[in-house]
Amino acid sequence: MFKVQINQDKCQGCGECVENCPAELLAMDGDKATVVGEPDECLGCETCVSICQNEAVTVSEV
Repeated sequence: MFKVQINQDKCQGCGECVENCPAELLAMDGDKATVVGEPDECLGCETCVSICQNEAVTVSEV
């Protein structure tokens, strides 16, 4: 199982992680991305990590 976290201080609200998450775990909440799905739905692909230019997204195995 994987855990996705978004550092709200680093998130610039571009929405790239939301648009590119194949598991659809992320959504925009106002002007910031947030995790809305269940952790066990994360594929661990780290697409969100690699696409974030601000290094606001991390994925860790739990």
